[in-house]
Amino acid sequence: MLYVVLSVICSVSVGILLKLAKKKHYSFYQIISINYIIAWGLTQLMYQPQLKTQLSSSTSSIIIALSILLPVIFVFQAKAIKYSGIVKTDIAQRMSLFLSLLFSFFIAKEIFGIYKWIGILLAFVAIFLTFYRKNDAELTKNNKWHFLPLVLLGFGVIDILFKKVASLQELQFTEVLFLVFPGALFVSLIISIYYLIKGKESFNPINILWGIGVGILNFGNISLYIKAHQALSSNPSTVFASMNMGVIVLGSLVGIMVFKEKVNRWNYLGILLSLLAIGFISYSQLK
Repeated sequence: MLYVVLSVICSVSVGILLKLAKKKHYSFYQIISINYIIAWGLTQLMYQPQLKTQLSSSTSSIIIALSILLPVIFVFQAKAIKYSGIVKTDIAQRMSLFLSLLFSFFIAKEIFGIYKWIGILLAFVAIFLTFYRKNDAELTKNNKWHFLPLVLLGFGVIDILFKKVASLQELQFTEVLFLVFPGALFVSLIISIYYLIKGKESFNPINILWGIGVGILNFGNISLYIKAHQALSSNPSTVFASMNMGVIVLGSLVGIMVFKEKVNRWNYLGILLSLLAIGFISYSQLK
């Protein structure tokens, strides 16, 4: 579970940097592009993977899918926040856990014990309670609601693909990342250039510094997440659920203590249930 905890810390830290960057009106897309350059460089520096070009069609498909989905999901997330608000977007992202658990149960054929079922049930209740708002100005009505299911589907598929990466026999996960990051960089550059050409954004050197910070943390998040799946290869649902609940708990605490976000009693109950969910899921590993 140590890998999960460290991955959660990196994931929440990425969110903090992106939230601060948004407040300062820095380019979200330029930061993401720089992030993949740094992540690619760190993969080479830390692991020195061997570049392999002769790959099976299934492995190639996973690499191509991740190269496209990783940067594109950032776009969907930004659009969903813009049109539907942060609360609904967070719910959609965390509900991607449902797709991950379906994969664990029906595809990976994982056997769920009673304690894990209790933890999963508590997790879903916690998701709704943690992000519940009686009144929220951000939840405006519009016809751009389709970005929400795209966020849910995108994050769910990415989680499943990372599980597949952890179980690959053909390549080590470091070799996969060494191929995925430049692909994601290429896609993110296309998006950044589009916004520059359209005049919606302008280049700012400060985005490079923010991109370096996000890249270091994103590299840590992804590599530790895959290591968690490798360490708990027979229990992918434990990684999926613990990761989501961990992000909710730590993210909520940061929001309350650092960004002074308003929290009601239902939100606090959701955070408490998240901790209980993690406890039950972790305890199921001992049984």
